[in-house]
Amino acid sequence: MKIPSDAIIPEEKLTRYLLVSREYDDKSKFLSQAGFTLENSEVLMRAIQQIADTYEAVEDGESEYGEFYRIDGELEGTEGRSLSVVTIWLRWKSDGRFRFVTLKPQKGG
Repeated sequence: MKIPSDAIIPEEKLTRYLLVSREYDDKSKFLSQAGFTLENSEVLMRAIQQIADTYEAVEDGESEYGEFYRIDGELEGTEGRSLSVVTIWLRWKSDGRFRFVTLKPQKGG
């Protein structure tokens, strides 16, 4: 299945988590390899949306909040470099809307 185009990608998830250097579970260094920075967070948002538009999502568990979906794909960067990633999405039980949760490097990718 495809993640709907109206899925929510919270800006705060990018600017307060993924693109910020962290002592634990830092993803900013990984993302910087493809040119993603705090200064161009909108580019990362578009690249995440492109993954949702391009690749199939597979169900990947559930919680009290809803059903999780996973997409394995290539995150197209600003420097002509792509990163193999896994994106995680949640379809909320309360309203059925999809929301981006996180991304991580694809193992072996």
